Amino acid sequence: MSDPVKFLTTLGQALATMNLYADGHPARERGGRTAFEHLEDLLTTDAGPRFTFLEGEIVYENRVVRELRDWDWAAKLSRANIQRLEILNGVTFEEFERFLHDVSERLAGVTPATLFARQQAPTHIRFGSVSMKGSGDLDAATADLASGPITYSLEEEIEAIRMIHEEVSVRGTLPLMEAEAVVRSLALAMHTESDMVLPLLELKEFDQYTTTHCSNVAVLSMALAEHLGLGSREVRALGVAGLLHDLGKVRIPKEVLTKPGRLTPEERTIIETHPVEGAKIILAREQHLDLAAVVAYEHHLMLDGRGYPRLHYARPAHHASQIVHVCDVFDALCTHRPYREAWATEAALALLEEESGTSFVPDLVEKFAAMLRSASLHRIPLENPTIRLGGVA
Repeated sequence: MSDPVKFLTTLGQALATMNLYADGHPARERGGRTAFEHLEDLLTTDAGPRFTFLEGEIVYENRVVRELRDWDWAAKLSRANIQRLEILNGVTFEEFERFLHDVSERLAGVTPATLFARQQAPTHIRFGSVSMKGSGDLDAATADLASGPITYSLEEEIEAIRMIHEEVSVRGTLPLMEAEAVVRSLALAMHTESDMVLPLLELKEFDQYTTTHCSNVAVLSMALAEHLGLGSREVRALGVAGLLHDLGKVRIPKEVLTKPGRLTPEERTIIETHPVEGAKIILAREQHLDLAAVVAYEHHLMLDGRGYPRLHYARPAHHASQIVHVCDVFDALCTHRPYREAWATEAALALLEEESGTSFVPDLVEKFAAMLRSASLHRIPLENPTIRLGGVA
């Protein structure tokens, strides 16, 4: 049993004990001390362990904890808006005991009495909603800023996307569980207000394009899928497909991929191999990801048969590919390139509408435009990937 598993197991036992016994009962302290001992063991190898709890799944740093797939406390913590937990070296047992008490009250539906006091004091334990940043207890932001803006960060998601591309490029492995965790995290960041929020990244340097573009296409694809009335399983599947649609670009030489000027015919031919390469990568490593493989292969096919890869027999692309195609082109138009400025949202939508019926499915363009105009769109600089709800960061 790995150290994170030991800690989480005893953490769940400590929380269960607190539900069974009243304040002051020795069993509560024993449970807390056992969990704290395993936490101290974990801190000897990891000075700042971070956990994410998403719909019953647990991510430790960038690794899914498969040993605890059926650990019911993950779902309980997530439902109580405790989706991320970070513990720093130097944490004391008193801090850990207060943390257990606060979490126990949150799980019972009570706002912890110590929450506001701890906002004014340093703490080595931070917890709260996924992508939320705050001082001290991450959840303090919710209580303190109920009538003001809340700041969210996409730093972990960006790093995870970079890691996924590196794993594919360098080690030849596709970390599917990490990709699914990124998609679920992005989905949660989209639903933090009464209106849908679209957190779209803006790049600083062009070599960051693949990272920002994949995140943005995943967000837009999930938003459009929801607007079309698809179920949660289909929405997440489209999010994964959007995240991985350009995976084949890891096989494209960087000097071609990031070239600031116009491509030569030879370079254009190289670029146009990425849909086939992406589908091959996905199918070779995750054969059940057939939808993501199809989208990777088809996302540059036009409604009228143009585009690439060249098909021997003309046929319509899969509906999921058509959805991602609209989102892909929109984000590409709205991204700054070395040879042109980023287009404004309405200008990009106007081009989609102009190409409706030839490049894009008309109904999808209509629904996409309506979705964008009804959602809260936030452009987030990559060098400072935070979003303030109630106002743009």
